[in-house]
Amino acid sequence: MEFDAIVLAGGGSTRFGGVDKAMLVLDGVSLLDRVLAATAGAVSTVVVGPVRTTSRDVSWTVEDPPSGGPVAGLAAGLQHGTAPVVVVVSCDLPWITAADVTTLVEGLAEHDGHGLRDTDGREQQLATAYRRTALEAAIQQVGDPRDKSVRRTLARLDLSWTDPTHAGDDVDTWADLDG
Repeated sequence: MEFDAIVLAGGGSTRFGGVDKAMLVLDGVSLLDRVLAATAGAVSTVVVGPVRTTSRDVSWTVEDPPSGGPVAGLAAGLQHGTAPVVVVVSCDLPWITAADVTTLVEGLAEHDGHGLRDTDGREQQLATAYRRTALEAAIQQVGDPRDKSVRRTLARLDLSWTDPTHAGDDVDTWADLDG
């Protein structure tokens, strides 16, 4: 099934002291490039955040207003691509692979979305394949997407989840890089 990818990479990285988390390097590859490798099968890929040098060509956009949060980033990202399925990933998922992305897309079945759980069992809305129409409707329903909660915005969607997996572990602190 064809899919587009939206990669959220516009956060302030406050827990990293303002260091650009997307450009942190793990095993010789930036976190952003690791996610871009995992989503390489997308028909189109848009990165929501400042333009950076990456390992492959992608489209770029920023949320409006800038620093408006992940829901605003999703709204901006949805302006790109036309595939019926959208894989949404944040740039801080260094262990996600192309096989994991395939699992997300193939796991949609009749659901609005199918996402990863991290190793602690937490549902990762920003590591999920969504039906474009369902995601667009959820974001439209909140009105101004600035500073809206991702969990609240997507709460009405019918989502299914993988078993806990390391692929769903995100990097929020320096210690998380030891994963």
